[in-house]
Amino acid sequence: MDTNLGSFKVPPSSLTVFTGLFIMVLAPMYDHAILPFARKITRTENGIMHLQRIGTGLVLSIVAIAVAALVETKRKKTALIHGLTNSTEPLPITFLWVALQYLFLGSADLFTLAGMMEFYFTEAPWSMRSLATALSWASLAMGYYSSTVLELAMMDVNSSADGCSAV
Repeated sequence: MDTNLGSFKVPPSSLTVFTGLFIMVLAPMYDHAILPFARKITRTENGIMHLQRIGTGLVLSIVAIAVAALVETKRKKTALIHGLTNSTEPLPITFLWVALQYLFLGSADLFTLAGMMEFYFTEAPWSMRSLATALSWASLAMGYYSSTVLELAMMDVNSSADGCSAV
């Protein structure tokens, strides 16, 4: 993809910064807009229960994957249209399309991770809190690892199926 932003060239490996940026923007919005609105509707201190927050984050993760699939479909069509399927040239499509999936991933992380931490610190016994927190981070790491393995497997299947490797 074209990683130029005006005269600045964005390194592809830094695109994950969008997740952190979206979390920094969305966290205050959640605290000052969504949470007070949820408190009015539910008439509870938390507004949204911990497990509802975690569930919302998981749904947003599914949306992020769906958006990523749509963006990859667009990338592949662009590569086919411009004859760049076996080229190392960047596609004539902006990298900002990828930012959409990072928006949803940041939102999902905000809801899921914050919900899990609040759940552990309000529901778990005092002696289990640090273990529960460590296990949640370990499960997140395993999820990222599994995602990488699945992505590599799909790349192998796709490249052997149609003989192309779109950049």
